[in-house]
Amino acid sequence: MQNLRNSLYLMAVRYAGTSSNKQSCKLLILGGGTGGCTIAAKFRHKLGKNKIIVVEPNDRHYYQPMFTLVGGGIKPMAETSRSESSVLPDGVLWVKDTVASIDPESSVVKTKLGTEITYDYLVVALGIELQYNKIKGLEEALNSPESGVCSNYSPKYVLRTFETLSKIKEGNAIFTFPNTPVKCAGAPLKACLISEDFIRKTGKRDKINFYYRTALPVIFSVKHYATKLHEICAKRNVDVAMKQELVEVDYINREAFFKDIERPINIEAIPYTMLHVTPPMGPPAVMQSHPDFVDHAGFLRVNKSTLKHDYYPNVYGLGDCTNLPTSKTAAAVAAQSSVLYKNLSCDMLGSNKTKSKYDGYTSCPLVTGVGSCIMAEFDYNLQPLETFPIDQSKEHFAMYWMKKNMMPFLYWNLMLRGFWSGPKIVRKLLHFGLSR
Repeated sequence: MQNLRNSLYLMAVRYAGTSSNKQSCKLLILGGGTGGCTIAAKFRHKLGKNKIIVVEPNDRHYYQPMFTLVGGGIKPMAETSRSESSVLPDGVLWVKDTVASIDPESSVVKTKLGTEITYDYLVVALGIELQYNKIKGLEEALNSPESGVCSNYSPKYVLRTFETLSKIKEGNAIFTFPNTPVKCAGAPLKACLISEDFIRKTGKRDKINFYYRTALPVIFSVKHYATKLHEICAKRNVDVAMKQELVEVDYINREAFFKDIERPINIEAIPYTMLHVTPPMGPPAVMQSHPDFVDHAGFLRVNKSTLKHDYYPNVYGLGDCTNLPTSKTAAAVAAQSSVLYKNLSCDMLGSNKTKSKYDGYTSCPLVTGVGSCIMAEFDYNLQPLETFPIDQSKEHFAMYWMKKNMMPFLYWNLMLRGFWSGPKIVRKLLHFGLSR
């Protein structure tokens, strides 16, 4: 009977994603990634069946924080994804389609295949778009098997990183950070340090030079961790340069071209054997249809404390698509999901009071090699907001183990089921109630 029920439900899901029709719902969620699935699970417990619609075009749901470990040969690609249908809660309608337009004035969303959805409340969790095409020659290089160019940021390319790393015998290995907001701002440097660790342990380090080139003016936004990262790079002989933006890749001649942010006419060509590129990223174009819907950079404009939209009271947002001034990570989404759930629940009950406020908490496990990790945790003010009563700016094996094993477990088994909102309670317990 259970199998029959599941089969009928999946048939309904497929029908919803391919039919042109009109639908309505209590809560509409745009995006079935980390933020969308987490919010769907939380409100499924509250609203019951058939009250929530999720619009998501992809069949696979990826745990993207694991991509860095896949690129370093530490984790298999198979552990990074599950079917979208398996991570969406039972009783939530999945419209398998792409959002074509959002009309917040009329509370209507239209999809590419023609479905028109009217909502009472809207949660936008559309993520951030990878823009490989913004760098001249990059897409051609990534699509050329022997170019030496790779990127951990896309499931399409992530396996190329370790393949390239395994083949390199000498020359220059270059790792980049773009001149745009990115998801998980620590991941580009993690890719560099994990790769350096692998090359050193395989006995090839003396023949390979490592370069880290970032468009940012700092190696990491939080000084508490940046100081230690500079020390690690210096000790391991990684050449670090700031305010350097990758603008072109010539994979035929194996050269990467960097623009000096402060002196744009200065272009430096660096020959490479391996080039790991973090692509430019930007907000989804579909959000740009209403000028009041987004900020000047195109990100969803929400109140940084409540996560409610600045102009539309029945719209909330979380995750990478928002203009929240914090690092875009899964840990941030976990903390945001709790705040959003509490405040939107109050709205649904007709209460105007703010029940919860987001303090900007985010976390970036900075893996520096197999067996070592700096667990960066901080808030809007770029001040440490650490869970454990130890100095987390130092490398620890325990933090590496958590990143590799515990966090994926929490993600798949608790967060996507609506039961994990970050380590705030744990932090208070370990600090005897003296921490936020």
